[in-house]
Amino acid sequence: MSENLKGDGKAFEEGDSFQTGEPLEPEGGKRGPLNLLKWIFFVFVVIYSLLSYFHSPILTRMGEYLIVKHSPQESDLIVCLAGGNVDRGLATADAFQKGLAPRIFMAREESADAYDLVRERGIDYPEDVDLMMMLLAQLGIPRSVFLTSDRTVDSTIDEAEVIKDLVIEKGYESMILVTSPTHSRRAWLTFKKVFEETNVRILVLPSSYSEFNPDNWWEQRKYVREVIIEYQKLIYYTFKHFL
Repeated sequence: MSENLKGDGKAFEEGDSFQTGEPLEPEGGKRGPLNLLKWIFFVFVVIYSLLSYFHSPILTRMGEYLIVKHSPQESDLIVCLAGGNVDRGLATADAFQKGLAPRIFMAREESADAYDLVRERGIDYPEDVDLMMMLLAQLGIPRSVFLTSDRTVDSTIDEAEVIKDLVIEKGYESMILVTSPTHSRRAWLTFKKVFEETNVRILVLPSSYSEFNPDNWWEQRKYVREVIIEYQKLIYYTFKHFL
């Protein structure tokens, strides 16, 4: 240029660089804390929306997974698993009266704390297995078909091991496990594991008298607790016994 550009009293000559206080373009690849928080909030909203929309099918599937049910077949033994005396007892009576097996086994659970002291004081307080026998007897089941063991149990795997000894001793080749719906998968996996070296056929019959419904169990506090505890036990059994 032959002449200087004139503006506010300062000259801009050829070769001078033009500078301002801010860069012409923002620097790429840099995100501040505010931008990160926006992304975290966005992801949270998406996850929450998906769970809100799909929570029913997800929770329903969780409830359904716990239930194992086989088509009943004539067997050598009905095993009424300990716990849940009323719903399991009613289902056991139905299975026997339908002629599914000629014998019923019930395990003897470990006594409650101070149970011996109660007996020492002359109080006739029945054990759970005695209550189950009373229930079945009043449902028309002859006491002569009941089988039990002097060995006590405090878990499903203990129960499976006691029953395995009985089945081998008696030469039984098949059994039906009667239990509550939420307990049926763990019972099935446990007995399969304990009996894996035998040819004993094991069928599971979850009680139809339980009010557990996989479609809405999360609406009842009782079943929320039951499902949570059962999943905890499933995880524990998987790492301790099934792997």
